[in-house]
Amino acid sequence: MKLWSILGNSQKLDGGAMFGNAPRAVWEKWSPPDAHNRIALACRALLASPLNGKTVLFETGIGAFFEPKLRERYGVVEDRHVLLDSLAAAGFAHEDVDVVVLSHLHFDHAGGLLAPWREGHPPELLFPNATFVVSAACWDRARDPHPRDRASFIPELPALLEASGRLEIVDGAHSAVLGDSVRFEFSDGHTPGLMLAEIVGPERVGGEAHGGVVFCADLIPGRPWVHVPITMGYDRNAELLIDEKREFLEDKLARNVHLFFTHDPGCALAQVVRDDKGRFGTAHETPALLARTLAA
Repeated sequence: MKLWSILGNSQKLDGGAMFGNAPRAVWEKWSPPDAHNRIALACRALLASPLNGKTVLFETGIGAFFEPKLRERYGVVEDRHVLLDSLAAAGFAHEDVDVVVLSHLHFDHAGGLLAPWREGHPPELLFPNATFVVSAACWDRARDPHPRDRASFIPELPALLEASGRLEIVDGAHSAVLGDSVRFEFSDGHTPGLMLAEIVGPERVGGEAHGGVVFCADLIPGRPWVHVPITMGYDRNAELLIDEKREFLEDKLARNVHLFFTHDPGCALAQVVRDDKGRFGTAHETPALLARTLAA
């Protein structure tokens, strides 16, 4: 099996919102802001093939579905569908993808499912041959958002996914389409039912899988957020997220599961480490994956 990091459209969002209650004097060292206080963010997907005999895409980024006014409001940098270009550079088209795994349905993680915006045309679903895997709690949230995060969802998307006839809703550790090759765990601190997908590694120690890769989604958007107290202003429950993140990192450190970051503009993959003071950090940071074997 090979792994590719697939860049989608990039964003610029307010640094204060992205770093919650951390002061600017701290976070600007990690993510220097522009004149509008915005920091650069990637929207990076992970492609694995063959995984359980399939070509699997973990998330799709923000895409290019916004009309120009909203694209500017939400800081989307490019007007073309960058994810499609990145897939092509890796030797794939969106029609080649058999499974799309979505950690949740916020637009910066699921917007890439849609074709680029065209004036006068309704949203159109791409990936015509893919099964779409979503957690039950995320599905419920997307269909009936809370006022706090209603603007984070694409109103038309649930109906499009349902009408495709290729939607699989997951409420346990595995999905029917991927079997034991991918293991899911769930987090509620950012949004209910955030689904964290781990590509199960090839090693077994004491009956547990070691050496895999986990898609961190918005539990840990990038390297700065590996530091346990750092959360986002977008998180629904920061204290819960901190507790979930600590447990998550302890497990991945113990099993040598590497972290895949969606929003870190400079790093796709890293190994979890912990210093003599007990603080988590990263090592063996990799900016991009290009047909990398899982065991490498």
